[in-house]
Amino acid sequence: MPFIAGLISIFIIAIAVIIGWRILNGDARLLRDVEVQHTVLTPNADGDNDVTRISYEISRNATVSIYFENEEGERFYFRENKRRGSGEYEVLFSGVVQGFLLEDEEIDGDILNRLLKDGDYRWVIEAEDEQGVIEQSNGSLQIVDADPILPEVRNFTIHPISKLFTPNRDGIDDRVKPQFFLPKDVEELRVFLEMPDGTEFPITELERDVPATEEGMHIFDWDGGVDDGATPPPDGTYPLVVMSRDAEGQRIRLEDELTIQFGGVPRADIFSPPTGETLSFDATAVLLCDTLEFTLTVRNYGTTPVRTSGPAPGTIYDSTWNYNTVGWPTESGVFRVGIGFENELSPYPYRWAVGAESDLQKIGDSYYLMPGERAVVTGGIRVIDEFGVRNPQPMWAGLIHEDVEISQFNRNVDPHAILIDIPDESNIETCEARNIPSRAEE
Repeated sequence: MPFIAGLISIFIIAIAVIIGWRILNGDARLLRDVEVQHTVLTPNADGDNDVTRISYEISRNATVSIYFENEEGERFYFRENKRRGSGEYEVLFSGVVQGFLLEDEEIDGDILNRLLKDGDYRWVIEAEDEQGVIEQSNGSLQIVDADPILPEVRNFTIHPISKLFTPNRDGIDDRVKPQFFLPKDVEELRVFLEMPDGTEFPITELERDVPATEEGMHIFDWDGGVDDGATPPPDGTYPLVVMSRDAEGQRIRLEDELTIQFGGVPRADIFSPPTGETLSFDATAVLLCDTLEFTLTVRNYGTTPVRTSGPAPGTIYDSTWNYNTVGWPTESGVFRVGIGFENELSPYPYRWAVGAESDLQKIGDSYYLMPGERAVVTGGIRVIDEFGVRNPQPMWAGLIHEDVEISQFNRNVDPHAILIDIPDESNIETCEARNIPSRAEE
């Protein structure tokens, strides 16, 4: 009995020493108080048992990983080598881990996050301190009724199909339209151009019959900000990115390249010289059947080329013609010089290109006045009849950005009063007919 009593005393003393040491020095374990709230998870966004709470404590600085292993031994990380200071931690786990591909599965883009498939898993929480000491805790988790459908982005295309985007209001490739199909409703859908520093230029959706974020075909549209007078991103090639996230937290990133060229807000004007007239007519009075000629200068003071279209400078109109008569109808996005007058039936019926071919640069099938360049424009109007009820008639120049605008400072430039000398009615002669200048085949 004394021997047994002695053993008991020694045991009690040892326990007391251990307890005392822990009271004084704390629990020496690196990883402790690990708890995973549920053993069964149904991650399908129905609001019932969709998440489980994971909590743990580490006693000193360490890197922590949380992962799950299926019955085949495949490992899926929820957190991988995250640095943590000593303290208590808690996180909600919804069944979503780092992205992975199933065997023989083909998915466009990168799966950033994905739900674990239905099945039995071993969860592991692992901590490694700065001395290389590693401690683990593990347990079982069953995944049931997980949503099997990814928020895929299918049939992703970019228009123009050349993927060359020229946001400069010239009427050619001024807009970019990414489009794709979503096989399921999603929680978040973002499309943007990504800069090297991570800055994003968002692209908005053209919402039609399919509501935003819902299953179906989605078309996005972007002008680079030019239509609002903003400067587009610098010329270059950038990733155009689609990010899709569903209600369960699965995420897909898909990207393609888009090249921006000649981007910018076009800025041109009818140049006003320090001395002399901005619009110079060769006469203040003109006889019937004679030609009134003009000269002016157009300047591109912006950073992007200015597209133009004919007829060429030097073209002579009859006063009864207009730009349609000579075969040069309105072209969206082109700049043309115009001569207008007070009683015109339509704005600026007489129009010319902003420069001769020798003044311009050909890009593709179109001609452009390049940044910093000037061009002298001449032309004439053979007077067949009075221009309107007023005589002298106020006449002026304009720089028309067709189907876009005639800016205030390019409207009604330098008006002149032009007198048409009309003989008395008995002496009026019919002007000699002439052929309409034909537009050369392009």
